Amino acid sequence: MITLVLTNRNRDIRIIKNCLDSLQNQSDVDFEWFLVDYGSNETYLNELNTLVLQYPQIQFISCPTSGQLWSKCRAINIALQKSSQPFFVVGDIDLIFHPNYIQTLKSIANPNIVHYFQYGFLSETESVKKQSFEDFKIDFKGGKDVTGNTMFPTVSLKSVNGFDEFYQGWGAEDTDAHIRMQNLGLQVVFYEEQVLVKHQWHPKAYRSKKSTHPYHSQLERINHAYMIQTQNNKRTVVNQYQNWGQLTHDADYQKLQFPEKKIIISSSSLQVNALLAQLKNFKNEVIQIEIHDLSSKEKNKNFIKRILGKKALPFYEMEYVNNLVLEEIIKNYRNCPYHYSFNRQTNKIVLVINFVV
Repeated sequence: MITLVLTNRNRDIRIIKNCLDSLQNQSDVDFEWFLVDYGSNETYLNELNTLVLQYPQIQFISCPTSGQLWSKCRAINIALQKSSQPFFVVGDIDLIFHPNYIQTLKSIANPNIVHYFQYGFLSETESVKKQSFEDFKIDFKGGKDVTGNTMFPTVSLKSVNGFDEFYQGWGAEDTDAHIRMQNLGLQVVFYEEQVLVKHQWHPKAYRSKKSTHPYHSQLERINHAYMIQTQNNKRTVVNQYQNWGQLTHDADYQKLQFPEKKIIISSSSLQVNALLAQLKNFKNEVIQIEIHDLSSKEKNKNFIKRILGKKALPFYEMEYVNNLVLEEIIKNYRNCPYHYSFNRQTNKIVLVINFVV
């Protein structure tokens, strides 16, 4: 009666093994189980594939989205679309589950209630030990604001089109789902009678300025503001104008290696705004877009023109261009196969996108 989904991108294999072992050793092993990898790198995937072979009951889904923003919501929804059970459980890949976790969930499952479960956080020292669930000593307990492990009535979650795939990167997606379940009329209950999940310590993934991976500097704040809008406007149904839980297809991503058109523009606000407006005109085409910064000479020339009161070329800083382009993808093209990079050393953005319908 339970489908459980775990999502992953490049998480430490040791942590994943601990998580999967704790589920394989449940007192009740009668549950549907998905692991959705959303964009881990190729070398890492080889190691993960080898690990997953040890757990034949897992339905493993690998999405070739390594050059895209992290989308936990889409990864969850892919499993939700496939779920055949009345209750749908979202878990974190860095959790260790109590041996009676599934048994307990089945005992409290109710079609009118969303249950979410208290975390016990482990210290760095405790996390690396090899021992039973009960022997791990909790460093501190999570409060009601930690919403990552939740059991939903499947029919109710599907009726609102699952998790909201506007949320990319990190933050607020789990709480948003709780808010919409409450708006739908369900009760949301925090289960704290006993700690059923313990969170393994891991270092935070700090972003290097040398990294070219997609990163929007204000996205977490936008996600939070978006969640507040959901709450204030009592939203229930989301993802209404784009397919949700859409599977990726390797063939569509392979086409990114062979763009049919190449567009090169500068960070002129005129060119950037025009390009973003033009994207709606592409269909069943693979396009490569390059955006480069104005040269120092051009910027100085424009600066002098402004001082002299002459007409100057308006332009954006490249970090702002980066945020604009990523927002456009999130809002309108998040289901399109794409590969995005922003080299902050050379101040150059490269987007290859397949406008597949």
